[in-house]
Amino acid sequence: MNKIKKLAGQTAIYGLSSIVGRLLNYLLVPIYVRVFTPTEYGVVAELYAYVGLLIVVLTYGMETGFFKYAKNDNTETNKVYSTSLISLFISSIFFVGFILLFKQNIANIIGYSNNPEYILWFGIVIAADAFTSIPFAYLRQQNKAFRFAIIKLINIGSNIGLVLFFIFVLPYLANNYDYAIINSIYNKNIGVGYIFIANLLASLLTLLLLIGDIPFGNLVFDKKILKILLIFSLPLMLSGLAGVMNESLDRILLKYYLPGTREEIMAQIGIYGANYKIAVLMTMFIQMFRYAAEPFFFSNQKDKSSGKLYADVMKYFIIFGLLIFLGVNLYINIVKHFVSKDFYDGLTIVPIVLAANLFVGINYNLSIWYKFTNKTMYAIYLNGFGAIITIILNIIFIPKYGFMASAWATFVCYFSIMILSFFLSKKYYPVNYDLKSIFLYSAIASIIFFGFYNIKFSSSIIEFIVATLLFILFIAIVYLKEKKSFKILISSN
Repeated sequence: MNKIKKLAGQTAIYGLSSIVGRLLNYLLVPIYVRVFTPTEYGVVAELYAYVGLLIVVLTYGMETGFFKYAKNDNTETNKVYSTSLISLFISSIFFVGFILLFKQNIANIIGYSNNPEYILWFGIVIAADAFTSIPFAYLRQQNKAFRFAIIKLINIGSNIGLVLFFIFVLPYLANNYDYAIINSIYNKNIGVGYIFIANLLASLLTLLLLIGDIPFGNLVFDKKILKILLIFSLPLMLSGLAGVMNESLDRILLKYYLPGTREEIMAQIGIYGANYKIAVLMTMFIQMFRYAAEPFFFSNQKDKSSGKLYADVMKYFIIFGLLIFLGVNLYINIVKHFVSKDFYDGLTIVPIVLAANLFVGINYNLSIWYKFTNKTMYAIYLNGFGAIITIILNIIFIPKYGFMASAWATFVCYFSIMILSFFLSKKYYPVNYDLKSIFLYSAIASIIFFGFYNIKFSSSIIEFIVATLLFILFIAIVYLKEKKSFKILISSN
């Protein structure tokens, strides 16, 4: 319980940057959907899907490899850290060079021939974010959670501040004051491009803030260590690529398989992308948990009671995940106001995407079996299998069912991976998960959700009261069943 309490504390600190940051970014969505049309927002949703894919490629699993081989010994840790840094620096420089040479060709291929600057901006963002992933990993490995959180918050705060400046302040100044410097900076034709410029400047600022965590005077490049890191990490990169494909490929496939004009298609992508953001609370929870859990899992691997520890972590993770699932869905008529009425058609995907993202978190908990046993090739098989499901279901059903097909494809993909990973874990790294409690809480949450959605309320006030009572009911059931464990957790030192 002490260790779970420590994990909860670390999760809370990392969550400061993750929750606050993602919440603030989430609050930008209501601005975007009111400033930009669904078609314009569709550009944002599509291009960030490419970013997610390319960052995985450019980091090639080195972050997890660093956690695997960085030891308590400072000399050995520095060798692993330095080698990882130099490797990512070289690959990032080559990537930016490639983008500079072929930005127009890439823009032509993906349908943005009039905006090759988008490709350059995102190329620099991807390279900077990939390189800084290792300094951020080093801060986590050294338990410097507060410095990690502060830099992340500065990154997010600067991004948001710049977005607001470019979207509101700069146009206001340009329209009301005839200053040469303002007119030279502002161009209304850039439109959604200002979102990308803000991201670029924030990423470069983050790179500068992390310079102090790079041991320039003590850099060591060890080819043997690099080989070991790559053998372990590359399978995770392929797995991560397949995983991001499962998460992001739908926005790309929608562009090519939705019927209609380009404007209609981009509008549907925009609606889908905006409503997908409503699941941000679940993704925030998973992200903050992942930041704390990865070093936590590895550091407790050799503990005699690690099996019980990992089982408890899984159970509590699912409990909090179900609370988020119910919280968003029971209060959906409040949550929906984060998007404008033009985007309400996509609200039907919210419960599907929330459940799918909960499966993502469960899969992350289950992933210890192939990370601990060095069977990382299985990560490729699992996520590759999921990617095949994603591609096939999207291609077959998007023409008929639109973005609902993409939402269900995401659900089926992650559910399938979860089931397969669970049975493989029983063979290679068995953990006695509390399945009885997990199934019980999942069943209760499902009954509450479906029951609530099938009730027709005469007023929004009555709906709110019923939603609150049902939410409290779930919390009460969990508390009564877990009361003893919670008391031990709270009283542990």
